Amino acid sequence: MVTKLDIKYTLLIGLISLVSFSQSKLGAFLKPSDTLHMPRQNAVFISEAVLATTALIGLNELWYTDFERSSFQTVNDNDEWLQMDKAGHVFAAYQVGRFGAQLLNWSGSSHKNQLIYGATLGFGFLTAVEVLDGYSKEWGFSWCDVVANASGTGLYIGQELLWKEQRIVLKYSFHQTKYADLRPDKLGDGLLEELLKDYNGQTYWLSVNLHAFFKNSKIPRWLNVALGYGAEGMLAGRKDVDNQVLTSYARYRQFYLSLDVDLTKVKTKSRLLKSVFNIFNMIKVPFPTLEIGEKGSVVHLFYY
Repeated sequence: MVTKLDIKYTLLIGLISLVSFSQSKLGAFLKPSDTLHMPRQNAVFISEAVLATTALIGLNELWYTDFERSSFQTVNDNDEWLQMDKAGHVFAAYQVGRFGAQLLNWSGSSHKNQLIYGATLGFGFLTAVEVLDGYSKEWGFSWCDVVANASGTGLYIGQELLWKEQRIVLKYSFHQTKYADLRPDKLGDGLLEELLKDYNGQTYWLSVNLHAFFKNSKIPRWLNVALGYGAEGMLAGRKDVDNQVLTSYARYRQFYLSLDVDLTKVKTKSRLLKSVFNIFNMIKVPFPTLEIGEKGSVVHLFYY
């Protein structure tokens, strides 16, 4: 069954595919323009506007029409999913903004315009979806989600203003869990759905490039240290659900320390490989990992 979360993330993936499309071609087409290339910039703006508008209209017609409308309302959902959903908002806004800014860089647009019109792409789209939620009786506009969206955008823009590079990258990793089989309606039925819906198997990372902070050292340019956050034991957004079976698992947070690879720092002359590395740099590379949680500490040989 298609759910609201499926539609949201499908649209989000569509936006990411758009902004990464220009980086999938070969040769000179991949090379960012040294000066403003108006046809490229116009193509970027028009494509983003058309896709975003179409996505929002489609979401409104295909999803929200099946649920009762209401006057604009807000909701406080900050206590749901141990804030894993908020981490997802931060990640999504950061990554879509990153690709949006890079597309404008490809068009030769100024650094200022990259930040104003590109890096804010994720915040703008995700917040527009929140407005649609606000007119649905089923959900409501979440200021907590908006703050999370702004945090992801702010992380990208802040680093560009401070360092003119991304020294700290938000990344994602996932492993399947036993919880999805217990509540496939909430946590996903099958791997593709679980990737988006099973918060028990998701981990969000702050991946810090060491060489960027110690430029005179012999630390490899690609080597990162990653700090991760996850949670487990969640079968519903909140603990106080009606079905007592769902409360038999203890909900707890998990924190991780690991190494990582900044794929954008891997040397290659191939622009195609650079583009591929840039796209996949949103995914945490498996490494030995220290997990610290309420159940104590454990070392994973390879955690993902």
